[in-house]
Amino acid sequence: APPAQAGEPSGLRLQEPSLYTIKAVFILDNDGHRLLAKYYDDTFPSMKEQMVFEKNVFNKTSRTDSEIAFFGGMTIVYKNSIDLFLYVVGSSYENELMLMAVLTCLFESLNHMLRKNVEKRWLLENMDGAFLVLDEIVDGGVILESDPQQVIQKVNFRADDGGLTEQSVAQVLQSAKEQIKWSLLK
Repeated sequence: APPAQAGEPSGLRLQEPSLYTIKAVFILDNDGHRLLAKYYDDTFPSMKEQMVFEKNVFNKTSRTDSEIAFFGGMTIVYKNSIDLFLYVVGSSYENELMLMAVLTCLFESLNHMLRKNVEKRWLLENMDGAFLVLDEIVDGGVILESDPQQVIQKVNFRADDGGLTEQSVAQVLQSAKEQIKWSLLK
């Protein structure tokens, strides 16, 4: 850190702004076991250190009704849904509102993707989609998106769309036939 300027108290220094705001995002079940986790820096370099951190955070937050915790020099925002705990971790000087925007976006995107069933069973069955959602929101610790509708659009999950069905394939073939027919009639 640069030396304090004349007249500036030695303890007050502004942190350099950074796009790298998220240290980790993880989802635990109601027993504190990891279901999904992504760490974006080397604060917890080993899996063992990550698991210990997650267990400690879970023990501190699982019995409270608040949405924010300060633990181990970090700011943690979290949300409980049925049998899941969703966590977003930033440094101690990080803006809680930014972290909460990421958490809300993650929850709302998962809520849409899982058809309003944000619970362990459905998350496990759709883990690939959950990772896609998370990757659209945060990349390398940088917040990319905080609007759940944009995330859902990018990931292309729609509550009424079950993927390609026989009917949708038939519709595509019918449309192609009509286009060919019109091009031949010209």
